[in-house]
Amino acid sequence: MKKWRMVCSLIISFSLSVSLAFGEDYELQYFLGKVSSKHYDLSKKERSELLIRIEGVLEHALQVHGRLVQIIQGGETEIPYREGRFWMSKLEKDKELIESAAQQLKLLRERPTHLVASIELYKAMKDLSSDYNICNNMPSFAACVGDLAPEMELWADPIFYKLHLLPLAQSKDVEPKPVPRKANSKGKRS
Repeated sequence: MKKWRMVCSLIISFSLSVSLAFGEDYELQYFLGKVSSKHYDLSKKERSELLIRIEGVLEHALQVHGRLVQIIQGGETEIPYREGRFWMSKLEKDKELIESAAQQLKLLRERPTHLVASIELYKAMKDLSSDYNICNNMPSFAACVGDLAPEMELWADPIFYKLHLLPLAQSKDVEPKPVPRKANSKGKRS
């Protein structure tokens, strides 16, 4: 139930952020231009827009994830049972990555200098782009995934890495402490 609420809140916040984002022209090309000009200092508004755009990419990843599950479970493609189970387990891990990235984004909105959240968001995006690139190599999935994988890879590295993560790591105003993990039912940390 918690995961579903988080996914719904991601969708709602994305919808709200899209309506606010159309006022400015902070597209992929804008941030790639910032990276290529080696002017890595972002204003507060640009940082906010960067997170909004990444949130949009994650929303797209969630939609593609749902479509891939539908393709496999709905029998829209001829996939042997074992291969289908493999892809479903892979997609379950991807869903966890999307949810983790959404949590890190939420944390970065509240505390933009949180280094660990930035690193975890970067890692989740890199892993997702890698997994979606693998899906692009499957003819039955390629049309569904499209250019999401290379786009996500660009948002992760070089954009997020060079414009947010590196300056944050070099800054003295970081919050390096990891987020405390929730205790499980036996009182042990997970």
